Amino acid sequence: MISERYGMRLTSAAAFLVPGLALWRPSGYSYGVALLLLGALLFARRWPRRLRPLGGAGWMALSIVLMGVVWLLDARSGRTDWGGFDRPSKYLLALPCLFLVHAYAPRARCLWWGVVVGAVGSGLMALYQRYLLHMPRSEGFTNAIQYGGLSLLLGLMCLVLVAVRPPVMRRPWAVGLAGCGAVLGPLGSVLSESRGGWLALLVVLPVMGWLCWQRLPRRRFAQAALMVALGLLGLFLTQPHLIDQRLDAARAEIAQYEAGNDGVTSVGQRLHHWKLAWQMGWDRPLTGWTQHGYELEKARRVQAGLAHPSVLAFSHAHNEALDLFAKRGLPGVAVLLFFYGVPLWLFWPTRRRLPPAALEHDGYATALALRLVGVLVPVAYIGFGLTQVFMAHNSGNICYLFFNMLVYGCLRGQEALVGAGPTGAQRHARPAGQ
Repeated sequence: MISERYGMRLTSAAAFLVPGLALWRPSGYSYGVALLLLGALLFARRWPRRLRPLGGAGWMALSIVLMGVVWLLDARSGRTDWGGFDRPSKYLLALPCLFLVHAYAPRARCLWWGVVVGAVGSGLMALYQRYLLHMPRSEGFTNAIQYGGLSLLLGLMCLVLVAVRPPVMRRPWAVGLAGCGAVLGPLGSVLSESRGGWLALLVVLPVMGWLCWQRLPRRRFAQAALMVALGLLGLFLTQPHLIDQRLDAARAEIAQYEAGNDGVTSVGQRLHHWKLAWQMGWDRPLTGWTQHGYELEKARRVQAGLAHPSVLAFSHAHNEALDLFAKRGLPGVAVLLFFYGVPLWLFWPTRRRLPPAALEHDGYATALALRLVGVLVPVAYIGFGLTQVFMAHNSGNICYLFFNMLVYGCLRGQEALVGAGPTGAQRHARPAGQ
């Protein structure tokens, strides 16, 4: 019979593996996911008894179910095989994993080290691919856009750790490693030449800057702001040709689109996709066209001269919300907003959840870092979704689902130590050492 303490050890190992191997190993995030599924099976007789009350896990489960249903509706859309069930099946399998981390909360320090290792690994992988393999764009083991966005996200998580400094990050060498992650993660994004990730910073930095201004001491906030400024300056100084080249190309492509002779440029394609998805969404605002119907109608409009031929190159609209609007109408968009909104609501660091306290207090610092990282994930995905359908890719779905649930599990365990369960979760005793 397996001891109860192994439940926490298993979820803690997964909390390290999911972000730690995410980008620099083929399907690296899958190792931690597989471990959670194994744990759900091993503890199948025990974790269901530890789910009351569900609290925040219930809302997160509801958002996962609703989003899974949206994908399930298209599972057989125009297909004769079972490949369409690949994406909804991931959402189904995520549920027992969520309940497992609810029942056996992972240690936050394992998540932190996973984030640091993941960010450093992604940056080093990008350098290796670009300067040793001479690849035109760093892409890890996915595509360059997904790689650039997720590498940036891991780097921003490291920046949160440097700014807040939870207990495991208090020693100089630990802060130095997190700082390396805060530099190498964004560097991986730059070397991927994915401009969508850079655009996402226009969404991420104001939100995270405001929260840090509200919650961090002024000196610590100034240090974090200075690090962001120095990091951006360093990237511009060390990679000026890459950044200037991509920005100049974007400006030229926008000018081409406005002149009506954009051809098949990256920006032109996106603008054509957005225009078409907007029109198609309003043609069927309640039901959408479905995936198969979207592709058929798109081809029909191109043939009739109502849409640019470049839209045929992709099966999605290069914008998360517009893509769902065209395929699933306003209900699909509402589910997507709920999917983003639940973790934002669960993790937002209000004064009720985080009463004013000295940042050096271990429980306060850990809870603040978890809440900031928990807000960062959906905000970053909203930014990424402006120019890419992140959920059309395995890496986008898995990282969003499991980053959120692992942050939730760590926060549940941490706040149980100080007597306040996250978002109403049940208080329960557990060993110290987060």
